[in-house]
Parts: sequence; structure tokens; C-alpha cells
Amino acid sequence: MKKFLLFIFLFFCPVVSLAVEPDEILENQILEERARLISKDLRCLVCQNENIDSSNAELAKDLRVLVRERILLGDTNKQVKDFIVKRYGEYVLLNPTFSGSTIFLWISGPILFIISVLMITFRVYFNRPKRDEISKKHSAKDLKKLEAFIKK
Repeated sequence: MKKFLLFIFLFFCPVVSLAVEPDEILENQILEERARLISKDLRCLVCQNENIDSSNAELAKDLRVLVRERILLGDTNKQVKDFIVKRYGEYVLLNPTFSGSTIFLWISGPILFIISVLMITFRVYFNRPKRDEISKKHSAKDLKKLEAFIKK
């Protein structure tokens, strides 16, 4: 029974595996935490929507090393991100900044949602049949059949 429970536990437990290799880890724990915090916000340019902290791609490894080098040089978190964005573009950020070039990304979702709700509302409201139209569709013969059916 214990083996079964252990199997169930291990099978359903999410396994968190980071791709950071031991030779990349900084000796200073505080600096390493900063590096992990920064790398969680940076996108792997090879993988699809995966941060560089959990990616096994060579480019992600190079970016992780670059982040740690910049931290060791004394850069702040913002300076490290700005350096990488300057080098690779804003696509490298998992959460792009709110600026003139990304404003369409930020407002397109809510605008499309509002348009969808309005379209569905108008379609439901204006396409439903009126009561008079329903009664005109049925002939007198149909109504007599219905009355006869109800009387039975």
C-alpha cells in the first residue's frame, strides 16, 4: 500500500525542474536569487513562451550566464533587463512594458472582448422572432389540430 501511495504522490505531484546548471549558480545566495528573479521575466528566444530559467536551449543558457555576469558587475535588476532588451529587443520580455510600441498588445484583448459581447448581445436581441410573427406562421388548420390534440 505504501508503494502505491508513493507512486500516486509522485505521479500527481508537479515536478519543478529548472534548467540552471550547477556551474551557472552564483556562490552568493542573494545574488543568485536576484538572477533567478530576473531570468523568470525573460523569454527564451528559441522556445515558445518559456522563461530562460526553465529552458534547456543553448541561447537560454547564454542568457542566464549573461544575467549573472551583469549582476556580478554591479548592475541593478532594471539595468540588467534594459541591457538584454537593448541587445535582443522587447520580445525577450515575457511581460512587455506599456509603451507606444506595445499599446496595441495591451488594448487589443479588452477591445476584442467588448466587441464580441456587443455582437452576441445584438444578435440575440435583434434576431429573436416577435410574437406576432410566430402566430402568423401557423395556419388555422394547424391551430385546429393543436386544439384537437389538447382536448384528447
